[in-house]
Amino acid sequence: MKTKPINLFCIALTVLITLWSKNSVAQNSKSDETYKNIEFKMAKVKEPIIPNNSVNIKDFGAVNGGTVLNTKAFADAIAAVSKKGGGKVIIPPGIWLTGPIILKSNIELHAETGALIKFSTDKSLYPLIETSFEGLNTWRCISPIYGKNLENVAFTGKGVWDGSGEVWRQVKKSKLTESQWKKFVASGGVLNEKKDSWYPSETFMNASKGADQNVRLDLKTKEEFEAIHDFLRPVMVSIQNSKRVLFDGPVFQNSPAWNIHPLMVEDLIVRNVSVRNPWFSQNGDGLDVESCKNVIIENSSFDVGDDAICIKSGKDKDGRDRAVPCENIIVRNNIVYHGHGGVTVGSEMSSGVKNMHVSNCSFMGTDVGLRFKSNRGRGGVVENIFISDIFMTDIPSQAISFDLYYGGKSIAETLAEGGNKINTKMVPIDEKTPQFKNISIKNITIAGAYQAVFLQGLPEMNLENIEISNLTAKADKGFSIIDAKGIKLNNIKLDIKESNIFDIYNGKNMSFKNIEFNSTSPKAVTINGAASKNIELVSSPKLDYSKTTSIGETVPKGAVKL
Repeated sequence: MKTKPINLFCIALTVLITLWSKNSVAQNSKSDETYKNIEFKMAKVKEPIIPNNSVNIKDFGAVNGGTVLNTKAFADAIAAVSKKGGGKVIIPPGIWLTGPIILKSNIELHAETGALIKFSTDKSLYPLIETSFEGLNTWRCISPIYGKNLENVAFTGKGVWDGSGEVWRQVKKSKLTESQWKKFVASGGVLNEKKDSWYPSETFMNASKGADQNVRLDLKTKEEFEAIHDFLRPVMVSIQNSKRVLFDGPVFQNSPAWNIHPLMVEDLIVRNVSVRNPWFSQNGDGLDVESCKNVIIENSSFDVGDDAICIKSGKDKDGRDRAVPCENIIVRNNIVYHGHGGVTVGSEMSSGVKNMHVSNCSFMGTDVGLRFKSNRGRGGVVENIFISDIFMTDIPSQAISFDLYYGGKSIAETLAEGGNKINTKMVPIDEKTPQFKNISIKNITIAGAYQAVFLQGLPEMNLENIEISNLTAKADKGFSIIDAKGIKLNNIKLDIKESNIFDIYNGKNMSFKNIEFNSTSPKAVTINGAASKNIELVSSPKLDYSKTTSIGETVPKGAVKL
């Protein structure tokens, strides 16, 4: 007996509809647009598939109002839908107080419009776990939202997730208004001897004195870390060693430390989210993507207290031993309102970063726009980075910054202490030597900055093969280029307040073409350093480098071609 073709079609269609009815997750109809004009081969990022089951936290005893702890209601709702193979946990409008939420596979947390999930300020609810923080293996309080070894996790809806970070963080008086400062002092906690920094507790203050930035390297046992529990503030969202993770729609704000921290996640999508922290929040990063593979970050906004969109891969030996790079990353169509950096790479990059596309992003008032940072001791290679169509306004320090002498301070703090220093000491190259190379930056508009571009490599490992083209900048200072080779500048238009436009030290294999600037000073371009060689400055009808270039005595003869 033959089956008619029309019947086969109907059967196939029915199967497809049935499959769809059993599995759902937020879809992006314009997903194909995301991969247009990407400069490297990259598979499409897989979205989580969530079974079509749903529960509501109210059905498990959740109480609205922000006074009743709903930790058990969240856990029971997740467990119930997990028993069905997974599904959606609905958080309806209301204020829902809770302790840590432990994620499971195949779960979508859907915070509806009007929902505010507020995490408890009771730090005893956050036990210590072995984890990674600032790229190092350590002990830390468990995150308000935590998951490890998962598959298919999604955060959707337009609700708000609030980490109650104000009870966890140190605050500097210089970053607050007088009324804000008085409010913190009146809330309890302690002040340092200078009375210019507030700490949540004396334990926190004392523990911070022995820390490498925010990690105590001298402590080894859990018991030792328990003694400084109050100091071990967690990231707000920690998802580790997982696959197919989606953030689509919600607001994430007021985190104890970093806000969203995917660590070793394969197939990660962050879109249509708002990430907010007070601008004074210490280490209040927005999104820290660490050692992840196949990543999309798009159509989102950030207004935070530290770096906004951060790409990392571990720190020093712990990062090198992990040996998991951050790779295949698309960052596009995002806005950053405040942050120490709009898009940053490092300083924890010891496993490497490669294949990264950044385009069509706006940075408004960020301390730095594009920020690359590392230091001796890190190791790791950052390469194949492609940046285009970036629009920056009112950048108080460096619009584009490469700093291989990062010491844990913001560029604003570094400038306040006298700025970056030229270091001529060369050390042997080994596995601890960081390397940044093969980076393209084009179609950049800088409408106001302290400095347009700062490029500083190491004497033993120069920045290598950085091309900057189609850049227009209005700034107080122009370019600083130190210990860099293979730097190509093309089609650059500069309106610089200072008379010195380019300050070059130990530049090698450099090419300047189609450059315009507003200075007629004989020192508009200064070149120094005994390691300088093969620097080509191509004059034009509008610019004669022979009249605007000063070559130092230490520069070898013939190193500069005008």
